[in-house]
Amino acid sequence: MPYTLKVNGKSTSVDVPADTPMLWVLRDVLSLKGTKYGCGMGLCGACTIHVGGQAVRACQTPVVAAASKDIVTLEGLSADGTHPCQLAWQEIDVPQCGYCQAGQIMSAAALLAKKANPTDSDIDAAMNGNLCRCGTYIRIRQAIHRAAAIASSAIARPAESAAVTAPIR
Repeated sequence: MPYTLKVNGKSTSVDVPADTPMLWVLRDVLSLKGTKYGCGMGLCGACTIHVGGQAVRACQTPVVAAASKDIVTLEGLSADGTHPCQLAWQEIDVPQCGYCQAGQIMSAAALLAKKANPTDSDIDAAMNGNLCRCGTYIRIRQAIHRAAAIASSAIARPAESAAVTAPIR
């Protein structure tokens, strides 16, 4: 059955069964490879995307449940990689193997959209369920705090927000 999806701000039509997980719609039908397959059971967080502003597991979200909502993938956070989370991840040098990081960034971005200055407890609660086999949790938390700072400096200087960049180490 055809579904019209709004993915990363663009409307597109896909002809898939209603129960097709968004993970496979994004990766196999739309060729958006930023969303990763991890466990297939919604337990690891590697496939995290935003549907209607909420962080969800794409492997467990059927296309029919996402069809009427805005869908954002890692590729849709920013056109040029300058979302505060993307900048902070580079600055803090978060990834080790990197496989889980797309899901980590998407969960962090959803957190920061709801809470501009999260505490460590807020971060731990929001990131619970995003697994990193390399154990980069301390750097992930640091990067979320840094992303919050980058975002708040962009808000404080809106005329310069397009030029806000973090040094890459």
